[in-house]
Amino acid sequence: MRKVKTSKKPNSKFPKSLTGIQGLDDITQGGFPKNRPTLLLGNTGCGKTIMAMEFIVNGIVMFNEPGVFMAFEEDTDELVVNVESVGYNLSKHLSENKVYLEHVRVNRDEISETGNYSIEGLFVRMGRAIDKVNARRVVLDSLDTLFYGLDYHTLRSELKRLFSWLKQRKVTAIITAELGDGYLTRHGLEEYVADCVVVLDNRVTNQIATRRLRIVKYRGSVHGNNEYPFIVDEKGITVFPIISEAFQQKSSTKRISSGLADLDDMLGKNGFYEGSSVLISGTAGTGKTSLAASFAYSVVRDKSRCLFCAFEEAPNQVIRNMESIGFRLGPFIESGMLTFYYSRPSLQNLELHFIAIKKIITDLKPVVVILDPITNLMTEGPNSDIRSMLTRFVDFLKTQRITVMFTAAITVGSIERNPSDEGISSMVDTWIMVQDIEVDAERTRSLCVMKSRGMHHSNEVRRFVISGKGISLAPIVRSKKDLLSEAKRTAREHGNISTSK
Repeated sequence: MRKVKTSKKPNSKFPKSLTGIQGLDDITQGGFPKNRPTLLLGNTGCGKTIMAMEFIVNGIVMFNEPGVFMAFEEDTDELVVNVESVGYNLSKHLSENKVYLEHVRVNRDEISETGNYSIEGLFVRMGRAIDKVNARRVVLDSLDTLFYGLDYHTLRSELKRLFSWLKQRKVTAIITAELGDGYLTRHGLEEYVADCVVVLDNRVTNQIATRRLRIVKYRGSVHGNNEYPFIVDEKGITVFPIISEAFQQKSSTKRISSGLADLDDMLGKNGFYEGSSVLISGTAGTGKTSLAASFAYSVVRDKSRCLFCAFEEAPNQVIRNMESIGFRLGPFIESGMLTFYYSRPSLQNLELHFIAIKKIITDLKPVVVILDPITNLMTEGPNSDIRSMLTRFVDFLKTQRITVMFTAAITVGSIERNPSDEGISSMVDTWIMVQDIEVDAERTRSLCVMKSRGMHHSNEVRRFVISGKGISLAPIVRSKKDLLSEAKRTAREHGNISTSK
């Protein structure tokens, strides 16, 4: 079971029920209020039913708490089929008498004809269902269908009775409802009665859909107040807490090789600090991906796991290209030591990319993560938001003692034109610049260490050579003619010599 944060207050007014949903228990600091109702609000397609169902299933699987799911819209057979797409084996739990599903039909015509409405019958049905499976968790999906068409006074009375009844039965309940206009809910009453109110949203920005979660209210408990992105995939729901965990970081004194002995020498003769962040920057064609692949190759040869996130070249193309310079990555993919994550940046926004990567990290537990190139992800949103998201992601990796390497199309000139680039270079621990320079009337690659926090490092600019045998660094040797031409050019710029013939 995933470790979650719980409230550290010894005199908490009431206990909490862990949801088992990744990230949500961190935000709520221990889950939803135990033996009390939580209101889950949102418009169509935002994930209310899926989140409520995962709350029930996780209660069975993780905490041995059976559940009851009362559906007022979907038929039970349809519900079982629909939730199987996200990995919930309801058929198994039904056969083991761990969950009770029921579709409650509300006859609106009968209510309008008689003019009477009472949820007494619902109490009887829920009571029998709770007793049948000894339920500790209950979901009512959705409230709008149950109370459709009621006048204000009847609704207020019946709503209070429902919430009171659930508390008396000592079950932790989730009640779903649609968002209203002007009020959180359509009726404007539910949010005042519930102890906890959670709002889900599914918005589209730049033609990219993003689901977000916000805790509007939580009586008697501290909780996260921001909006938090979440995804729904074949493994269920993952909420990405936008919470900086930098205060938990432990700085390591251990070193990890860069994969190049010459570069290790430039970094205090030992390479990078374990768990640090490294930026390889330069223009196109300077060898950023090759340098990152060299690092990955060194890591997997030492029998450590590496996650290579490619946002520009497909994995097969990276593997083919790296074989031409002596790095055979294929066998390490087959052995499971090297894993590729590949996605076009335009498929989803930056937050969702990081959520997907974080889920892989949780399963894979790599020692090194490489993101190549990070600048391809920086195509949407304000620069401050992008830097903030990158910072939080780096903080997360540092708490896991994972060394992360970014590649980026950043140069000294681009920083002058775009100040946000400097923000990226300033947040990393080690910054290595690769660029093209002219030596003896030829273009050649060079490498220098711009900074490396906490260690002595070389300030020398080295020749960066990529060949069929791999990567090497060498001193940049200029000819006497080249040095003389440079000296004359410098003197001419300062007006020290005549330019006449």
